[in-house]
Amino acid sequence: MSLPTDLPSERPNPASERIDAVSTEELLTIINAEDALVAKAVEQEVPRIARALDAIEERYRKGGRLFCLGAGTSGRLGVLDASEIPPTFGESPERIVGIIAGGAPALVRSAEGMEDSEETGAADLRAHQFSAADSLVGVAASGRTPYVIGGLRYARDLGAVTVALTTNPNAAMLAHAEFPITPGVGPEVIAGSTRMKSGTAQKLVLNMLSTGLMVRMGRVLGNRMVNVRPSNEKLRIRAQRLIMEIAECDADQAAKTLSEADDVRLAALMIRFGCDLAEARRRLDQADGVLRRALDDSPEMK
Repeated sequence: MSLPTDLPSERPNPASERIDAVSTEELLTIINAEDALVAKAVEQEVPRIARALDAIEERYRKGGRLFCLGAGTSGRLGVLDASEIPPTFGESPERIVGIIAGGAPALVRSAEGMEDSEETGAADLRAHQFSAADSLVGVAASGRTPYVIGGLRYARDLGAVTVALTTNPNAAMLAHAEFPITPGVGPEVIAGSTRMKSGTAQKLVLNMLSTGLMVRMGRVLGNRMVNVRPSNEKLRIRAQRLIMEIAECDADQAAKTLSEADDVRLAALMIRFGCDLAEARRRLDQADGVLRRALDDSPEMK
C-alpha cells in the first residue's frame, strides 16, 4: 500500500525540528513565529475568498442558507463559527449551519473514523434538506477527507454554490468545488497536527466568509453589531451603549426604550424619530431590516 507524501501538513518542519530540546520560551517562540505566517497565507487568498463570498451572498439574499461541512478539527471550527452568528448578528440559526462528521458528540470527543464515508457527508446534507438554493463550504486541511468530498459532490450535482477550504493546494476535493480557497501555511510545528496552523487558517477564512456575509446583508451599522440580541447582562449593556451612540440619548432613555423594543435597531429608531414601536418597525421593514437605510430621514422613508 502506498501512503500519501504530498500533504504539506505531514512534512517535517525545519523550524521546529528540535522543539523537544529547547527551553519553554524558545518552544513558544517557535510556535508563535510559525503562527505569524498564517495571516500572510490567508492574505494571498483574499481574491478567491471574495469571489466565494459574492456567490454565497447572491444565494443568501434569495433565501438560501450557508452550510459548513467538516470532520475533526475542521468540523468543530465550522460548527463554532455558525453557532456564533445568531448572538452576534441576530440571524436565525437555521440560516448558517455547521455540520460535523459524527454529529454533536464529535464536538467534544474525537470521532475521526466518521470521516471516511462519502455517502455520510451527502446524507448529512440531505437530512438538512440542503438544496440548490444553498451554499456549502467544505473544510478539510488535507483536502482529501471522503466525508467532505461526498458532501461537495452532492452539493455541486444539485447546482448549489460549493467552496473548498483546504491548506493543501493539490487537494482532491478541489475538483468538486467551484470556489477553491487554499491558504498555503506550510508544514505544521508538530508534523500532522492540523489543529495548529491549518486550523488557524481555517478559522480566519470562516470568520471572513460569515462576518463578510453579515456585513453585506446589513446586519451591522458601520462596525457595530446592531442586530445583537440582548439575551444576557453583558449583551444588554452593549445594546444600551449602542442605542446611546446611535440615537444620541442618555442611559436611562436607552434602557427604557430597549426594554420596550427588545431590539437595538427599533429602539434607536424610536428615539431618533420620536415614534412608537409600530412606526419604528414599519421604517425598519421598509428598509429591509438595514438600519443605515432606516435612519435616512428621507421622504420615501415616511
